[in-house]
Order: sequence, then C-alpha cells, then structure tokens
Amino acid sequence: MTYTPSLKPNTRIDVADILRGIAIGGIVLIHFIEQLNFYIFPEPSSAFMASLNQCVWDTTFFLLAGKMYAIFSMLFGLSLYIQHDNQAQQGADFRPRFLWRMVLLMMFGLFDLLFYNGDILTLYAVCGVLVVPFVRASNKLLVAALILFTLQPVEIAYIVMGLIDPTTTSLDLGSGELFKAILPAQAEGSWLDVAVKGIEKGFAVNFAWAIEHGRATQTISLFLLGIFLGRKRLFYDEGDNVQIWKRILVGSLCAFALLYPLYKIVPDMVDIACVQSSLEVMLNMWKNLAMMLFYVSGVVLLYYRTGVKKVLAPIAPYGKMSLTNYLSQSIIGGFVFYNWGLGMYRYSGHTSSLLIGVACIALQYLFCRWWLSRHSHGPFEALWRKLTWIGK
Repeated sequence: MTYTPSLKPNTRIDVADILRGIAIGGIVLIHFIEQLNFYIFPEPSSAFMASLNQCVWDTTFFLLAGKMYAIFSMLFGLSLYIQHDNQAQQGADFRPRFLWRMVLLMMFGLFDLLFYNGDILTLYAVCGVLVVPFVRASNKLLVAALILFTLQPVEIAYIVMGLIDPTTTSLDLGSGELFKAILPAQAEGSWLDVAVKGIEKGFAVNFAWAIEHGRATQTISLFLLGIFLGRKRLFYDEGDNVQIWKRILVGSLCAFALLYPLYKIVPDMVDIACVQSSLEVMLNMWKNLAMMLFYVSGVVLLYYRTGVKKVLAPIAPYGKMSLTNYLSQSIIGGFVFYNWGLGMYRYSGHTSSLLIGVACIALQYLFCRWWLSRHSHGPFEALWRKLTWIGK
C-alpha cells in the first residue's frame, strides 16, 4: 500500500529516553540477580540471610521481570516508526536500510554472546525483520496483527491440542539442556571457553527459550505496539493524549489485578500438563504486559503533568545510551560472576548480587553523563548509526 507520512515532525521524545533508561536499568538488575544466567548460588550464611535473599529475589522479579524487557521492546518499535517516518517525509523508503540495520544488530548480538548467553539483540534482529511488512500496513491490519501476536497463538494451539489429546506433550525445544551445556564454561572455564559456548549454544538457547516461554511472539507484538503508538503520537504532549494515558493507567491496573490471580490459580486447576503449561505462559505474558502499560502510562503522566519531571529528566542520558549499557553490562557481569573474572558466583547471594547490579548501573550512568557531555551519541549507538547509513 502507499504510505502517507506524518505531517508533523518527529522531534526527540525525552520521556521515551527516560522510559528506555528505566527499562535498561531494570534489565541490568534482573541479569545481575540471576548472575547472568548462572543460577547456582552459595548457601546463605544464616536463616536471616536466607529469608532476605528470598524476599529480594521475589520482589525484584515481581516488579521487574518481563516488564522492563517489554518496555524496551515497545520502544524499539517506536524507534522503528520514527526512523521510517522521518525518511518517508523526505520521500525515501527506510525499509531496506532497516533490514541492513537488523543485520548489524545481529552482529552486535553475536558480540554480546561472547560474554553472556542471555542476549536479546539476536532475537530483536530476527523479530525486527518479521515486523518490516507491517511498517506500511493500514492501521486495521497493524492492530489485527498486534492482537494476534498478543494472544500468544503458539500457546493457544497447544491448549487446543492438549484438550483434543491429553497426552500431547508441552512445547519443549531443549532450552534447559542447552543452558546446562553452557554452565561448565561459566563455572570453571576461561573467557574463551565462555565465548565459544556462547556462540555454539547461546544463539540456539535464546531462541528456544523465547519460543517456549512466549517471548518471541510477545516481542513481535510489542514491536507492533510501538509502531502503533508512534503513529498515534501518544508520547507527545498534544491533543487529548494525557486523557488517553489516564485511561490506559486505570485499564492496565484493572487488567493486572485480574490477570495476576488468574496466573496464580488457573493453571493449577487443569490436570492436562500441556494445557497447564501453556496457560501459565500465556497468563504470565498478559500480566506482564498489563504491568508494563501501567508503568509506562504512570511515567508519562508524571513527566507531563507533575513536578516529578525534574526527578525523571536526569534518567534520559542513561536511556540514550541503552545499546552501550546493554552490551557493557554483559561484559561487566561476566567479569564479576564467571570463573574467567572474579568468580563472584561462589560468594554472592541474591541480595549482594542485586547491590552489585546497582553499583554497575551507577558506574554506567556516570559514564553516560561524561560521554554525552562530549559526544552526541554513545559509542555503540554512534557505530550502529554510522554503519546504518554506510554507502549513502
């Protein structure tokens, strides 16, 4: 179809940078409390520390797990829309450049796998390619695709198959075994051992896990959501956008209040293992989406309508360098926790790992402020941008 570009300029959206900073900070905290997918923790020194560690783990996962990733993914779709629309306003088609941009993102992801097997950039690159056909689609088609992927079609298919044939096995692409194959390199190997296993197993384990747990379809739906919100210009303070965000705030809170107990109760009410597993995955994705929308709408409203804007504004530099921060947390985290570095997995429980994550964010933030005072883009952002437009 013929694409009609926006008639208004797509200026820099400060609140999007703030949300991106919050998201990448939350992702760092989750990764550090997990010790970068190591999941082997020392015995607590006392009953008090055992209770504290469990409380820290449960609270961190409840507040951040799946929600920060969702914010980051939605903003990826928003960025795609803005880049495409900016070029369309100049009479150019950004889609070929975006495909090349996804090739570059895949290369960044492979670099990330040299340090951390939980990379999301490779998944983003593949899902980004799958989203390209919808960039110029009509709003009706875009929304239809968004709803389809949000409903978790893979899980729906397995629920139907399980109801027809209760002996149907749950979706299992072998991510658990792949994770186990990487552990010896993390626990005992050199950096080269970790890098080899990351390339050999990391790419497969990420995609297997993402498909098994609904993350792949959710990522596509969140990219589409970002494109849709970009078309509607909802992140700008114009028109009745604030009223729309207020409705989203209330609606998402009500949805989470309904979905969370359903997630806790409904799967256990089913005896068919396949159906139980798929219901758990589906409801988990939906509750995380609801909580993500609550976070996003809350931040947008605080930024545009309260004095909290002054508190939120300093987060923006951290969000502007999200790619650099994401890649550097893998290097820092690998050095801190794995055997090739400090080997802190032997000594650090959930609480101390979280505090190390906070320290990592603080160091990254200081670096961001220093770097952006001298450059317009972060180091990896500048490289990605330069390579995107190579040959033009």
